[in-house]
Amino acid sequence: MDTKHITVLGSGNIGLSLAKGLVKANIFEPENITLTRRNVAALQPYAELGYNTTANNPEAVAKADIIVLAVLPQQLNKLLDEIKPSLDPKKHLLISVISGVNCQDVCNHLGFDIEVVRAMPNTAIAIGQSMTCLASSNASAENLTLVKSMFDTVGVSIQINEELMTSATALCACGIAFFLRSIRAASQGGTEIGFHAHDALKMAAQTAKGAADLLLQLSSHPEQEIDKVTSPKGCTIAGLNEMEHNGFSSAMIKGIKMSAEKAGVLYKND
Repeated sequence: MDTKHITVLGSGNIGLSLAKGLVKANIFEPENITLTRRNVAALQPYAELGYNTTANNPEAVAKADIIVLAVLPQQLNKLLDEIKPSLDPKKHLLISVISGVNCQDVCNHLGFDIEVVRAMPNTAIAIGQSMTCLASSNASAENLTLVKSMFDTVGVSIQINEELMTSATALCACGIAFFLRSIRAASQGGTEIGFHAHDALKMAAQTAKGAADLLLQLSSHPEQEIDKVTSPKGCTIAGLNEMEHNGFSSAMIKGIKMSAEKAGVLYKND
């Protein structure tokens, strides 16, 4: 894979994190990665590390084998129009990390078929802990394997049916914010019962990390682990029931459903 050239169009947090992950995993060298951004001066630190940087998207596409589309949904159509003359369906593989845009949307706007893989990472990609969902309606098994190996360098990735990608956006991408808010709420509770704010936040965050690792490392179910910490007439079950009486689980479920509905129309409403 290291003989290929990858171009990231729209080098924001996700695009830059992917590029760094690929280099750290020794899959790509910086000189085999081109990063584009309208404000190319913002990419100067990456240029100093050996990455190619430019504001010229068509030129960057022409030299690439793999192209990552990492702009906002409302910017996609303009970007596709700009790079269309430089695209070669026989040569190029497109990877889209854009919410609400399916593979066929990209082909329809371009007016020709080209292999597209959708990837939905989350912001934990910045520390190599992303949960990335992958899907495609027209990419080869070989290219899907290739893309999975790329995103495995920055966390965990799974392949799902494309019709579930909007749902994946809500659960995994938006979900980062939901879990952060729950940690924040726990830390506020900790402050109310006597801890300094910085201590309460550290305690809440590490407790949340431990809870997640119990499920991931033991392949356990949440209720199985909850049962281990709840005793008859105990303080844990009292707290859990108070949260449920106030709609804790229901609020989380409703929030995920609302995010999924919104994610499904981000591109269509433009």
